[in-house]
Amino acid sequence: MPDGRQPLPAPAPAGLSLPELLDLEYVERDLYRGNVVFDEPFSLFGGQVAAQALMAAGRTVDADRPPHSLHGYFLRAGDAGRPTVFRVERDRDGRSYSARRVVALQDGKVIFSMSASFHVIEDGRDLQASPVPDAPPPDALPTGTVPRLVSFEARQPLQPYPEAFWPTRFWARCTANLGDEPLVHAAALTYLSDILTGLAPLRDERWTPMSSLDHAVWFHRPARLDDWVLLNLVPHTVAGGRGWYTGTVGSADGVVRASITQEQLYRRRRPRPETETA
Repeated sequence: MPDGRQPLPAPAPAGLSLPELLDLEYVERDLYRGNVVFDEPFSLFGGQVAAQALMAAGRTVDADRPPHSLHGYFLRAGDAGRPTVFRVERDRDGRSYSARRVVALQDGKVIFSMSASFHVIEDGRDLQASPVPDAPPPDALPTGTVPRLVSFEARQPLQPYPEAFWPTRFWARCTANLGDEPLVHAAALTYLSDILTGLAPLRDERWTPMSSLDHAVWFHRPARLDDWVLLNLVPHTVAGGRGWYTGTVGSADGVVRASITQEQLYRRRRPRPETETA
């Protein structure tokens, strides 16, 4: 999904599928392991570890309680070439809600922590104050890919910030068979939600967004990630070496399915080595 000026880094690993990444090994009660490993020139993708942590938490909750929110903190760089262990704490199971905490570990060290909440499906009013942004339907746009993500294709509409270094609005769809389990689709949405950055419009020749610090997702309505969804990322503020943005995930029928927010490091760009060519 090129932006016309700068190629996006890191193609997705070949030969893998998203269902494989989300299929965790049950080790024992409240302990799971992600065994799919691969070589990658970057640290473990944050969306992967967040999606796997949500899967681990969801496996300890009754199937009629899909996730409604998660809040995660990226604590150390992970390694895609190593298995990741997920330890779940069952904080509470109430009449309508279940609360879980998860830590993801590599080499005995916590690389990511998450709090997640699950809610019994119930009827109620369904209102939407803000519409999904206008965008041409995905089938009318050129085919593209999402960098680093396995089993995803993308389409890029006209950008709200045309001078931004990376796209902030794009259609995406999982090309693998995800089945019908709501937890799997919520994990796929989580996986997708951490790609690119809403701070792209605030990047310049001296300053740039860097590693993710924390990430949150609210699942408002069921979403199928094997159908097209539109991600729209909006920058808000930069201060104290951190930048913050929000976003929505909408379906092709114009319904907001989820909201996201993230804070990232925002620092001076490192100078290029003298031996590096343009």
